[in-house]
Amino acid sequence: MRLLKLLSLLQTHRDCSGAELAHRLEVTTRTVRRDVERLRELGYPVLAVRGAAGYRLGAGASLPPLLLDDEEAVAVAVGLRTAAGGSVTGIEETSLRALTKLEQVLPSRLRHRVNTLHTATVRAGTAPGPRVSADTLMAIADACRRRERLRFDYTSLRGAGTIRSVEPYRLVNFGRHWYLVAFDTDREDWRTFRVDRLTPRTPTGPRFTPRRPPHGDVVTYLAHQLSTRTWPCQATVTLHESADAVAERVWPGMGVVEAVDDRSCLLHLGADTVASLVWMITSVDTDFTLVSGPPELAAAFRAQAARCLHAVR
Repeated sequence: MRLLKLLSLLQTHRDCSGAELAHRLEVTTRTVRRDVERLRELGYPVLAVRGAAGYRLGAGASLPPLLLDDEEAVAVAVGLRTAAGGSVTGIEETSLRALTKLEQVLPSRLRHRVNTLHTATVRAGTAPGPRVSADTLMAIADACRRRERLRFDYTSLRGAGTIRSVEPYRLVNFGRHWYLVAFDTDREDWRTFRVDRLTPRTPTGPRFTPRRPPHGDVVTYLAHQLSTRTWPCQATVTLHESADAVAERVWPGMGVVEAVDDRSCLLHLGADTVASLVWMITSVDTDFTLVSGPPELAAAFRAQAARCLHAVR
């Protein structure tokens, strides 16, 4: 960021002394000299002004080289292409404009790498999730940053509308949805909200003192919410492997792993049907013991076991 500010100062002022630049950047003149050398290494024509102990940006710098290394440039380009077709409305055209400007200053070898990756990949899998407004995301993010209460209109899954007042903590992009994790001041409890179902009200409320989120982390809390409380069928099983050993086999949103000891852990999960619970638990591919669940879950496991035995007779 300091290099970008230095470059901006050199573009705005024809001649700048080292002392003036140091004052504006709040650094020493020695740091200014190092930053100028860094700009020169990146290809910017920064000239020394004789007699004034200053610097000037040389001719031909109206479209300067990129302040990114090769890997960073490719990562930004791929990210912009992804954003152009992502779940946030209102930024598709902006992302494409930024991508066009970026590709204009990319060296030919990097343009080739970006285009090769783009033409060799396709988007597949499930349908995209609900779209959310970039303005809504920014309004929520700003309230999180300022630690100011947020009021918004919210539509529940069943279509009921309410006005909520919360202390917003984090936005979480989980699976195909955006969620807000917040403390609901009216209900005196933590809640998660689908961002595509809320409309912020202005202005924001008073500042608040941060609380410690449940489970010590908003992502873990959201995973618990999505894996259990929102599903009609819920279960807990003991997996006879350590939590670390099974972590990669439990995908985000499937369930929450709770360590017990170095040879076992608990898996809490939920689903729409008992049959889905059977499939999810057995997909972890380890021995397990049923701890709790719907009464029909044990019978469903027995039926699945009999079906598998019949298949290999």
